[in-house]
Amino acid sequence: MERSRPLARRPLVTLITAAALAVSGMTALSSAARAADADLARNGGFESGLDGWTCTGGTTVTSPVHGGTSALKATPAGADNARCAQTVTVRPDSQYTLSGHVRGTYVHLGASGTGTTDVFTWAQSAPDWQRLTTTFRTGPSTTRVTIYTHGWYGTGAYHADDISLTGPGGETGQPPAAPGGLTTGSVTSSSVALSWSPVPGATGYAVYRDGTKVRTVTATSTTMTGLTPSTAYAFQVAAVNDAGESARSATVTATTTEGSDGGGSGLPAHALVGYLHASFANGSGYTRMADVPDSWDVIDLAFGEPTSVTSGDIRFERCPVAECPNVESDAEFKAAIKAKQAAGKKVLISIGGQNGQVRLTTAAARDTFVSSVSKIIDEYGLDGLDIDFEGHSLSLDADDTDFKNPKTPVIVNLISALKTLKAKYGDDFVLTMAPETFFVQLGYQYYGTGKWGGQDPRAGAYLPVIHALRDDLTLLHVQDYNSGPIMGLDNQYHSMGGADFHIAMTDMLLTGFPVAGDAGNVFPPLRPDQVAIGMPASTNAGNGHVSPAEVTKALNCLTEKTDCGSYATHGTWPALRGLMTWSINWDRYSNWEFQKNFDAYFG
Repeated sequence: MERSRPLARRPLVTLITAAALAVSGMTALSSAARAADADLARNGGFESGLDGWTCTGGTTVTSPVHGGTSALKATPAGADNARCAQTVTVRPDSQYTLSGHVRGTYVHLGASGTGTTDVFTWAQSAPDWQRLTTTFRTGPSTTRVTIYTHGWYGTGAYHADDISLTGPGGETGQPPAAPGGLTTGSVTSSSVALSWSPVPGATGYAVYRDGTKVRTVTATSTTMTGLTPSTAYAFQVAAVNDAGESARSATVTATTTEGSDGGGSGLPAHALVGYLHASFANGSGYTRMADVPDSWDVIDLAFGEPTSVTSGDIRFERCPVAECPNVESDAEFKAAIKAKQAAGKKVLISIGGQNGQVRLTTAAARDTFVSSVSKIIDEYGLDGLDIDFEGHSLSLDADDTDFKNPKTPVIVNLISALKTLKAKYGDDFVLTMAPETFFVQLGYQYYGTGKWGGQDPRAGAYLPVIHALRDDLTLLHVQDYNSGPIMGLDNQYHSMGGADFHIAMTDMLLTGFPVAGDAGNVFPPLRPDQVAIGMPASTNAGNGHVSPAEVTKALNCLTEKTDCGSYATHGTWPALRGLMTWSINWDRYSNWEFQKNFDAYFG
C-alpha cells in the first residue's frame, strides 16, 4: 500500500513573524484565540472505556498505554479494518488540529465530513508509541466532523491513545420541540402507518415502538413493518437535530389485524425445515424420502447444481447406488413425495450448496435457469424452490451501492428469474432462501466493496435479492453456522456457540437495520412468519452446533422475551415460523435430537 507522506509544517515562530511583519499591530495567533481553542474529542484517552466512540473490533486495555491508565486496542478481521470513530461539533470556516499516539502497522488517524478536504495521516510501522498529527479547515456550513482511527485489513491489532481535536468549539444549540399530531393510518396484519406534524429545526425523527427506538427517518411519516398479527403496539416519535433529541410525543396505539398463514404457503404456524441429502450421502448415510418423519414440514432436496458456474443450467442427480446402497427407485421417490404432500408437507429443490456455484451473468443464463429449474420441479412434482447460493455465487459490482436498486447482473438476473418462476407457478409456489450470515447480517457494517473500495464485494450481497422478493418470499432461514463473529444491533460482536448468536442474528432480521451503517438506507424487517432460524443438527453437521437447551433459550427469548441473556431484543415475535437445520440425515444420525427438541417446544 502506498500513501503520500504529510507535508512538513513550517515552524510556528516563522508563521507568526511573517504575519507580524505583514500586518502591523496584529499577531497570527492571539492569546484570545488560544483561549477559545479547546480539546473537543470526548474521552480521547479512553479512560472511560469506549464512551463517546463507535468501534468495530475494539476494546480498552491497561497496557500498553501512552498516557493515563487506558488505551484503545482494535483488531482488524476479514473485511473489517477496526475503525473507531466519534462525531464532534465544530464551527464553520475554522482551523483544527487532530493528533494522537498510535502503535502498530498501518495505523490511520483522520477526519471526514470537514466540508473542505478530508484528511488523514498514518504510521506505516510503529513498534512503540508514535505521534500522528494533521490539520484541516471546516467548510463554510460545516458544524460536525467525524474523527477516526483504524488499522488495515489482516495486519493485526493496533493501539491508539490520547487522541485530541483542538480548535474552536461549536455551538451546540438546543434540541427541537417534541412532535405533535402523531396518528395511525392503514393497519394490516404486519404493518402500521404513522404520520405526525413537522417540527421547526428538526433534521430527522426517531420512531419508538413499545419504548424502544427502532428507526430514524427524515420525513414526517413512516410505515412500521415486520409486526406480529393480532398484537397491540404503542408508538412515539421524537424530533432530532445536531443538538440532540427532543422529548417524545404523546403515545398512540394500534392493534394489527389477524394474520394469514404467510401468503398462502400452507405451512403450519410453526414449521420444521430440513435438508435431505438426495444426491449424496456425506457420511451420514442415505435417508429415503418415505422414511422422513412427519415432524418435518419442509423438505429441501440437496442439491440442484449447474453444469458450469455461468451456464444457469441446473441439474438434479439422485444419489447413485454405489454411494447410497439403500436408495429408492425414481418411481418410489416420486411416490413418496406425493405422499408427503398429501400429508401437508412441502418438498422443494434446493439450488447451490457448498459446491454448486451459480452466477447468472447474462440474460441467456437467466432464462436457462428458469427453464431448467422448471423442468426439475415439473418432473418431481415439487412445491417450490430453495436458493442456497454460497461462496462466490453472489457479489456486488463496485458501483452497486444501493440494495433497493441493484445493478450487478448476477443480482438483477437472479431476481428476475425468481419472479418469473413465482409468476409461472402462482401464489402457492414456496420460495425459501438459506444465505450465510456474511451475505445478510454482515451488511449492517459492510455492503459490497464500500465507499472507498477494498471490502469483500460479497458482503451483504443477498440483501437486494431478499428485499426485491420480500412479498414473494415464504421463508428466510439464514445459516447461523460456519460463521465468523458478526456485529449485532447492539454494536457488539456475537459468535457461534450459544443462544446469544441466534438471538442477535434473528433480531436483526425482525427489526431491520441500516445497511453499512447508513441510517438513511434501512433494510426493512421481515414478517416473523417469514423467518426461521438455521442451525446444525449435530456436531457432525457443521460448526456452530448448540445444545437443545440453548435452542430452547433462543426460542424463549425471541417468542416470549425470556432467557435472553445480555442481548436486549427489539421486540417479541410469537409468530416466528420455526427452525431450519442441516440436515435431516445428520439429525437421524444423532437419534433425531433436533427434531425431538422442536416437537417438545412447539407441541
